[in-house]
Amino acid sequence: MARYEVGLQVEKHKKYYFIREIESCAIVQLPSKYLMHKMRSNISPNTNRRSAFAISYYLNYMEKCELKLEDVFQMKYSKQHEHFTDFLLWLKTGEHSIEKYKKLPSNETCNAYLKEVFQFYTFIDREEEYGQGLKVLSDGQFIVRDSVGVRRTLNRKHFHGYLKENGHIGKTIEQDKIVTLLQACTNCRDQVLLLLLAETGFRIGELLGIRYEHDIDYENHYLIVNFRDDNENGARAKNAEFRKAKVSQDTFDILMAYFRQYEDLITGQEYLFVNIAGDYKGEPFRLSGVYSMLKCLEKKTGIKASPHMLRHYFANTRRKAGWKLELLSQALGHRHIETTMRYLNITEEELTDASDEFYRVHQGIYGVQELL
Repeated sequence: MARYEVGLQVEKHKKYYFIREIESCAIVQLPSKYLMHKMRSNISPNTNRRSAFAISYYLNYMEKCELKLEDVFQMKYSKQHEHFTDFLLWLKTGEHSIEKYKKLPSNETCNAYLKEVFQFYTFIDREEEYGQGLKVLSDGQFIVRDSVGVRRTLNRKHFHGYLKENGHIGKTIEQDKIVTLLQACTNCRDQVLLLLLAETGFRIGELLGIRYEHDIDYENHYLIVNFRDDNENGARAKNAEFRKAKVSQDTFDILMAYFRQYEDLITGQEYLFVNIAGDYKGEPFRLSGVYSMLKCLEKKTGIKASPHMLRHYFANTRRKAGWKLELLSQALGHRHIETTMRYLNITEEELTDASDEFYRVHQGIYGVQELL
């Protein structure tokens, strides 16, 4: 039976995660202090939530192994390596959950949990001033590019024992399906939301956090991402950043039509998107409302869509239109171009067409005809 669980406290729209003992309900100080440290570092609530569960899983695994955190620091290299690879296998078989998984966690998910555990150990090492670190983490250098293409060398610790990952293939949505969804909407608010997701590439948290007085350039048709962590509807930009995107004239026109139709509701609060019916009419639109809307559209059209699929649609349509990778990365708000690459669904047909075009233009570059 699990000894530790994740707790949550919400104060002034901020989510504070902590670890507590199930039986005594006592807060476990060191991991909870680590989660507070991450929260103060402007880590998104969803990321902090994943961190909290990763640490709780690991503490329960340590309880099962009858180990303490300081014991792991004292282990020899081979024993330490075995300890963490066994933790990965424990996760992979679903032993970390009291519920029986219909679908076991992916290798990527298991690795992400272990990476979080390693960050926790780094925090412990600095906080407790052990000065020794984990033996299984080796030094490595990685070359990365930021959103404007500047190369940087990062020094990171690496573990030679992660589960093999298959790679991330992002799901996108086709333009004709977006048109069908737009036609099936029962109000212009939902149409505006879908159009802005498709035309800006914003994350849904960024879009729901937009305030109509401060975050829209009405003259130049720009929507602006401003980082805030106190939004009433819980919306939040992922990174502490400033970013903007321009929308088409047609989309701006329907945005203005939405303002005119629901002016009384919109001006009664700060946010661009508002509940237009029901018990919460006039309150800021929340993420749960977005997914309920998309579920209703799926029942009507048979088309499954998500905000992230529309974000992938934005990335792929702009790539096909000739946008450079650095420009795409900046538009999507990615810190590293490698993340942007995972959004691009490049097909074998595209690669074949590109090869055919290259050889058509550069057929004689090797002078093969002279060799025949």
